[in-house]
Amino acid sequence: MATVYQRYNLHTTPEKFFIEACDDGAEAVLAIDRVSNEMTLTAKADVPPSAVTRPICGIMGTIRLVAGMYLIVITRKKTVGNLLGHAVWKAMDFDIICYKKTVLHLSEIQSQENKALLSMINNVLNTDGFYFCTDFDLTHTLQRLANTSPDFQEMSLLERADQRFVWNGNLLRELAAQPELHRFALPVVHGFIIMKPCRINGKIFEWILISRRSCFRAGVRYYVRGIDSEGHAANFVETEQIVLYDGAMASFVQASSIPFYWSQRPNLMYKPKPIISKTTNHMDGFQRHFDSQLLAYGKQTILNLVNQKGSEKPLEQAFGKMVSDMNNGFLNYVAFDFHKECSHMRWERLQILVDAVTETQDEYGYFMVNSDGQPLAQQRGVFRSNCMDCLDRTNVIQSLLARRSLQSQLQRMGILNVGQRIEEQAEFEKIYKNAWADNANACAVQYAGTGALKTDFTRTGKRTRWGLLMDGWNSLIRYYKNNFSDGFRQDSIDLFLGNFAVDETDGPTPLRVQKDWKFLTLPIIMLVAFSMCIVCLLMAGDTWTETLAYVMFWGAASTITATIILFNGQDFVDSPKLVHKEKMD
Repeated sequence: MATVYQRYNLHTTPEKFFIEACDDGAEAVLAIDRVSNEMTLTAKADVPPSAVTRPICGIMGTIRLVAGMYLIVITRKKTVGNLLGHAVWKAMDFDIICYKKTVLHLSEIQSQENKALLSMINNVLNTDGFYFCTDFDLTHTLQRLANTSPDFQEMSLLERADQRFVWNGNLLRELAAQPELHRFALPVVHGFIIMKPCRINGKIFEWILISRRSCFRAGVRYYVRGIDSEGHAANFVETEQIVLYDGAMASFVQASSIPFYWSQRPNLMYKPKPIISKTTNHMDGFQRHFDSQLLAYGKQTILNLVNQKGSEKPLEQAFGKMVSDMNNGFLNYVAFDFHKECSHMRWERLQILVDAVTETQDEYGYFMVNSDGQPLAQQRGVFRSNCMDCLDRTNVIQSLLARRSLQSQLQRMGILNVGQRIEEQAEFEKIYKNAWADNANACAVQYAGTGALKTDFTRTGKRTRWGLLMDGWNSLIRYYKNNFSDGFRQDSIDLFLGNFAVDETDGPTPLRVQKDWKFLTLPIIMLVAFSMCIVCLLMAGDTWTETLAYVMFWGAASTITATIILFNGQDFVDSPKLVHKEKMD
């Protein structure tokens, strides 16, 4: 396998960027012309002594904004751990460098647009959770990597990567087009990775959890739901739990999503009503999605955790009907009303679901290889859990299924003795629960804008009143972000992933679209009316009837205005402005 260089120096001159590979024995230098944008390989002797030099950790790629092309580099990284002897890194800091030496050629409006687009790129880069490895493929599960051809093994990291999980794939297009530059092209995944050395019965093993977020149909909570015409599902996450011990390895993979056409646009309501598309043939995208899933993972058992009453009920019914209509023997559907079953703090009832799928989990199994590299078991199917966001309820169930798989793996590896339970290993159980809770928080921040809900159960095995209070606080923060900042976040992701591309001409961007007049006028009227109502209460008139009249007038004015705002809620939320691929058919 052609690895990516590990260490670099960035040499900057007014005419070119020179990115020097600093690995032992490396002689390659990538030259980027700041005028023509051309990328070529050159020699170290071609780097001018006058160049300004600094070390960097890798190349995220390049992107065109209003001011022209920009180079994005990783400037700081942190060690996460070692996976089969390969160092895994977390990207911590980035730098976005303009090819142009100055932006004075831009008009004032263009300059403002360029700053807005730069802030969008920074918004994505500042979202925690970018990981990379220079000599190992993080985009594939251990089982996929073990079942590859010799030709696959010879490919570069970029060529062989699962494109679903390469978050900088759009940024690497220029490098990807030139195979001789692939050793500079670093695939970066987004999600969560934790690696922990653990000890049970005096035996030390490595326990690893990897969540890979798909960059296809990526976005934020309410602006990206369901699937697209190609079958890509919103917030699709592949989660792999790995155990490494004495040369042997095992893994267990799960997934999540609701793969049909539905939307839930923010409209100032606390919980917008989900809408299932009535104009689209759901089975086309549904079939396309599961065809690819069955090919990638084998059999599928859907664990639908949404409420079976209220606004979520139609989603449960539609999902179940589509599985039935597809009539595929490799597809199994289980509906479990998480909130109903676990109401009144009855969290022990989750075991009902785990017990119900025990035989299926035993049938699907897990991937395992012994210390001699001989395969002992293959995972023949996956559980794909989902709630509305595929975050909070989903993570709780996934952690329970993963624990059951881990119990079998540790016994088979000889780490757990016969009759021992994971739950009895206090030190490891703490690591396990905290890691799964941290995984939930990381994925929730990336999709919903806040930490996950219900993590007190994941961390402690029980629901607490403090946890309920924290869930309430996170829900309030989600409400604010989903309504008043997620349009910007959605634009940021679309720009980063290439769903929106800045035109090479000097034409205006969609950022120039102005809000309707009522966007500012009505909230001001409501605020003034409400303030006057309070003033009238505090500063009473000569008679109580006069005071009551004023209070009723201003109270009615604020109430009527608030009603108009709520009725036109979608006009008052922060909506995406950039033209991107249709997020909801």
